[in-house]
Amino acid sequence: MNVLHINKFHYLRGGSEVVYFRTADILKSHGHNSLFFSMHCLENIPCETSDFFMPHVDLVNNEGLVNQFKNAGRILYSLEARKRLSQLLDKYPVDIAHLHNIHHQISPSILHELKKRKIPTIMTLHDYKMVCASYSMLAHEKPCEACCGGRYFNTARKRCIKGSFAKSVLATLEMYLHHKILDIYNNVDVFISPSLFLKNKLHHMGFAKEIVHLPNFIDTSSFGQSDEGNKNIGEISIAYFGRLSEIKGLWTLIEAARLLGINSNVQVKIIGDGPLKESLEHRVGSLQLKNVRFLGYMSGDALFKEIKNSMFVILPSEWYENNPMSVLEAFALGKPVVGSRIGGIPELVRDNTTGLTFEPGNAEDLYSKIESLIHNKDLVLEMGRNAREFVERELNPEKYYQGLMDVYQLAGNKCKTSGA
Repeated sequence: MNVLHINKFHYLRGGSEVVYFRTADILKSHGHNSLFFSMHCLENIPCETSDFFMPHVDLVNNEGLVNQFKNAGRILYSLEARKRLSQLLDKYPVDIAHLHNIHHQISPSILHELKKRKIPTIMTLHDYKMVCASYSMLAHEKPCEACCGGRYFNTARKRCIKGSFAKSVLATLEMYLHHKILDIYNNVDVFISPSLFLKNKLHHMGFAKEIVHLPNFIDTSSFGQSDEGNKNIGEISIAYFGRLSEIKGLWTLIEAARLLGINSNVQVKIIGDGPLKESLEHRVGSLQLKNVRFLGYMSGDALFKEIKNSMFVILPSEWYENNPMSVLEAFALGKPVVGSRIGGIPELVRDNTTGLTFEPGNAEDLYSKIESLIHNKDLVLEMGRNAREFVERELNPEKYYQGLMDVYQLAGNKCKTSGA
């Protein structure tokens, strides 16, 4: 089977890209052929179909009226994306298309091309873009459901997109065009939701398409022995790893570190990069916190080593997390997670079994959970073992593959029915 994987970034930028590449890998391991359609970036991993990729666009630094006009066209409906995909499919016929994040940098216009060619189409959902113009269901850093039932005008009214009225109006137009006028996502045969929370939230918000719950997977064989992580609790340290952005709750983590004490021997390691890095470093400096270290972006063995040398992992997110890969990776390394009680996190982090949860944004609650664990090594070890066993049993590659094949068959049947 030839599977076309579509995602706007073709390098390991975040959790959605990890799923994008790992899905292709597991299909390849079962004898299927994977092809890709994405956007040109300097960081891209080479592939044979890259000549058809969309030109690079920077939607953050889009200075100039001409550039802004071009970008607006690409966001609303890109004829170029549809043309490039058509050229790719002329040369590389595929049996099924599996989409991930396509908004803005690519365009849902490609769905019309896939439908025209009667190619069964699946889309894995990584965020709330189907119901929220800003992806995150946050407005001014607070959970927001104002657009429930398709009331997208609230995006402009609340200036949800970076506080800009112009950008928020464009996002409002995008939502009405795609969902109300074109109903363009009706061209997706089946949606995949990695968390029950995301599936239920989308339905609650009025998204009536068919969604199948299929959690992300992780191959623990590349993470060492099942008890290896539990042997490596040397220094008293805890770790956050991921993107350094506003929605990740890092201000709360810094405040919890302050509550631990300026000269605390509990080291808080912040691993990653992102737009908040300088502000966080400045805050730590102004508080003179000697127990917080910024280790920058890390990956592979270097990252795993830092996590293995930590007691546990922190995920202090303040948005509706879906099925975070960082939690799965911590579990695979035999580490429990202290995570905020929001979104899909509690589906993975089960209190006193695979970790502890705390109230989002509550630094004192996070501090109390950290304190309770650093004085209870036996519980940390037990929860680490439970976490590793959980992903081995419930979130292994073979279980995901079988679930994915069921989804592909369902999409194929729906595509045939709709085309009859």
